[in-house]
Amino acid sequence: MRAERRRPAGVGRRALTVTVVPLAAASVAAGPVLVAAPATAAPARPGVPVAPPVTAAPATPVPAAETVGGPKLAGRGVIVNAAPGVPAPPKIKASSYLIADADTGEVLAAKDPHGRYLPASTIKTLTALALIPKLDANRLVRPSQKACDVEGTKVGLTPKMQYKVSDLFHAMLMMSANDAAYTLAEADGGVQKTLAHMNAEAKRINAHDTLAGSPNGLDRDLGLDVRTQHTSAYDLALILREGMKNPAYRAYMQAIDFNFPAPPTKKERKKGKKVGGYPIHTHNHMLAGERQAYQGMIGGKNGYTIAARQTFVAEARRGGHTILISLMRADQPPSPYAAKLLDWGFAARGKVEPVGVLVPPGKIEQARKDAGPGGVLPDGPLASDDSSRRWLLFGGGTAGALLAIAVLFVVLRRRRRLEAARSASRDIGR
Repeated sequence: MRAERRRPAGVGRRALTVTVVPLAAASVAAGPVLVAAPATAAPARPGVPVAPPVTAAPATPVPAAETVGGPKLAGRGVIVNAAPGVPAPPKIKASSYLIADADTGEVLAAKDPHGRYLPASTIKTLTALALIPKLDANRLVRPSQKACDVEGTKVGLTPKMQYKVSDLFHAMLMMSANDAAYTLAEADGGVQKTLAHMNAEAKRINAHDTLAGSPNGLDRDLGLDVRTQHTSAYDLALILREGMKNPAYRAYMQAIDFNFPAPPTKKERKKGKKVGGYPIHTHNHMLAGERQAYQGMIGGKNGYTIAARQTFVAEARRGGHTILISLMRADQPPSPYAAKLLDWGFAARGKVEPVGVLVPPGKIEQARKDAGPGGVLPDGPLASDDSSRRWLLFGGGTAGALLAIAVLFVVLRRRRRLEAARSASRDIGR
């Protein structure tokens, strides 16, 4: 690899400066990343069989230089920058998680944040993000029999009734009703059209680990596996953070009790009621008044299938600051793990150096520029906008320094040869 391009006579000293300074800086800038665990997939545990493809380890990670949110987030183990007085992130039995400052977008710690896993019902956060702006909350929708017969958790829809779109969003986001999610997709023009809208929305907000294969998160029941439906802890954080900007989205997420409409009973019909109803209750046990209430909980969404295991994404606000967490493929209902991640996030915020950022919607390159030096790291450290220059990038530490010295020696020797050639040329011309 050549250290510099051939330059006209008379600019030798300037060329030396342009070449050597980036080399020295690059050897420092590319220093070791602080990773609390090796950047490899977790080893298999004794006695536990290798999982089938539907529950297999996530796909091969994107190269660090192309990782959304910064190259450190390409790590597969626990990623954190140690800081005095700040303990290590809590140990939880989940394949992936992320802890971020939702106000600034700084990722404080993570584990395999871009690993692609089955989402279960957390995909409904994307369904809501895509459809809330598209569907009139007061529109009446009649579900199909297919929607009413869907597998898993249901609110109990019937084709005999029409439901307001807002009722369906309450059911989908509060109690994770699969029939409500399917009916919302029908209201949007059909499941395939809704999936196209969901995947377009994921692309818009740079959630590139996400592929929606259903509007409700069912997997094996629909013949889906991790290759045909997946998301990541990083993407769940992007989706919830974007959704919570919408007041209607926040209201659905924060609702604890809601009276869901239903056909009237005989007694209600005798009283002249045309519509009956029954109460539904949130599945987010961390909201205020719930058995695992977390102080400051704003809202979140849980999910579970046998293949996906436990998934969760949530936000909480304390002392004027909002912490956002997500976790995937946990071994138990997520509230206790989520509380530990949130506690660590509030304690570490402002004390640990971020390991990456939650990028804003839009083009990735512009997001990197907007993030600045404290956010997304550039793909090529010290890369120049001047395409006429060539920069050498070396690893950190002693190896980088030795390479820089070697290149400096070559440049100096070439410079002496060029100066000798110019002197000889002048002597001949005299």
